[in-house]
Amino acid sequence: MQSSATSVQEYLNELPEDRQRQIGTVRKTILDNLPQGYEEVMNWGMIAYQVPLQVYADTYNKKPLLFAALASQKNYMSLYLSGIYMYSDRQKSFEQNYRKTGKRYDVGKSCVRFRKLDDLPLDLIAETIKSLPMDTFISHAKSVKRKK
Repeated sequence: MQSSATSVQEYLNELPEDRQRQIGTVRKTILDNLPQGYEEVMNWGMIAYQVPLQVYADTYNKKPLLFAALASQKNYMSLYLSGIYMYSDRQKSFEQNYRKTGKRYDVGKSCVRFRKLDDLPLDLIAETIKSLPMDTFISHAKSVKRKK
């Protein structure tokens, strides 16, 4: 369910009130813990946290390198954690720590799906977002690209 909103506020305003509140809470968690340099924009029809092209433009698709994203889908909400999914050890650690919380673990390729805010361990999300500075993320993306 992609949005055609051109600003984050416009995107939030399109959502039903309960979704606005829940997405808003996750957004605040991300923003409060987002390492310096990442930008919050609307991209790919969702709220995206990305490396600005002015900082790193040599991506495979010539689009900004996506670190995280937040979206409201028809039957659930999604938190995309693309940054950690580039690292098998971070991905595994995230899954282990998530499962330890006892909350419903529902994931897809680089995303965590949640139907209500209570399904999401916000402390773990904050820790995960905070754990990957932009320069480390870019360095890893470059090394992966070189290997290909």
